[in-house]
Amino acid sequence: MKTFYGDLRLGVLGGGQLGRMLIQSAMNYNVTTRIIDPDPEAPCKNICDEFVTGSLTDFDTVYAFGKSVDLLTIEIEKVNTDALEKLEKEGVQVFPQSAVIRMIQDKGIQKQWLRDHGIPTSDFLLMDDEQQPASTAWSFPYVQKLRKDGYDGKGVQIIRSKEDLAHAFTAPSLIERLVDFEKEISVIVARNQDGEVKTFPVVEMDFHPTANLVEFLVSPSSISDFLKLKAENMAVRIAEELGLVGLLAVEMFVTAEGQILVNEMAPRTHNSGHQTIEGNITSQFEQHLRSIFNMPLGDTGSRGFSVMVNLLGEAGHSGQAMYQGMEEVMAIPGVYIHLYGKKLTKPFRKMGHVTVVGEDREEAIRKARIVKETLKVIA
Repeated sequence: MKTFYGDLRLGVLGGGQLGRMLIQSAMNYNVTTRIIDPDPEAPCKNICDEFVTGSLTDFDTVYAFGKSVDLLTIEIEKVNTDALEKLEKEGVQVFPQSAVIRMIQDKGIQKQWLRDHGIPTSDFLLMDDEQQPASTAWSFPYVQKLRKDGYDGKGVQIIRSKEDLAHAFTAPSLIERLVDFEKEISVIVARNQDGEVKTFPVVEMDFHPTANLVEFLVSPSSISDFLKLKAENMAVRIAEELGLVGLLAVEMFVTAEGQILVNEMAPRTHNSGHQTIEGNITSQFEQHLRSIFNMPLGDTGSRGFSVMVNLLGEAGHSGQAMYQGMEEVMAIPGVYIHLYGKKLTKPFRKMGHVTVVGEDREEAIRKARIVKETLKVIA
């Protein structure tokens, strides 16, 4: 029988930084990794056992790739789920399952699923090709999101006035009430085939004001223990209702009234879990492997406080990447730098992240601010 730590071939759809960090964990268990990505110079290219250049959305390409492995997983949701469903029927293990990925690919279906299962989320309306936000009687402001293919802040905009309607998305979308929240938090939950479930501690996020990307993350969150438990229980309930095998990141809002609303979900390792590599006993990447291989889930406890800073390409810089301030940052105790192997930078491109760990929350945040101000990705 092929084993988790031996000759079982793991296929990953997507070769970006999430796949790269997944491989780094897989190496510790002698897992053979086969990666497919449309970018011939993807971050995973030089560290996996076999790299294939190909489309993640083409049925035949994904199906053929899946037939070459024993277990298939993803590091990005934009994949051909019809091919995954056929592979499942033919005995290939696919985790997370194709039905879960298909539901989460469409933000409209995702929101409707939350509503149907009684999970608190913001009010929303679905828009088809013919409908426009102008046709609604909702008062301004509200958020418009593309139902498919939006990521990292793309495909999301705030409609604040009638003037903004001129720039509204015309593809299928949804509009949501703008939530007046105090904090944005995330819970990552893992579930294996045996039904064992574990959550990572709640983290809180700050977003870049222009790029709408997570730029600053603190773990554990400073919200009350009551709200932490409420958020963790909500994430567990979602994973169990879905029957998910793998990892699920659940992004949530905490309102001034103490209500928790689910914003969005991602069925994979997630930017809000990068700090777990140094900040937790088990990282999100190892936990994902444990869950899809149906192994005992690892201890998710914190090693103290951790703060994660995304390294984004500087505005006005495109070309060969250079890292300004690297030596100064490396001299700070408790700082861990992760570069993603991307040779070219452009404005707001994710080029890496830095985690700061320590026993004092405010001191870790102070160091993270120094990192943010010092380490720059330029061309």
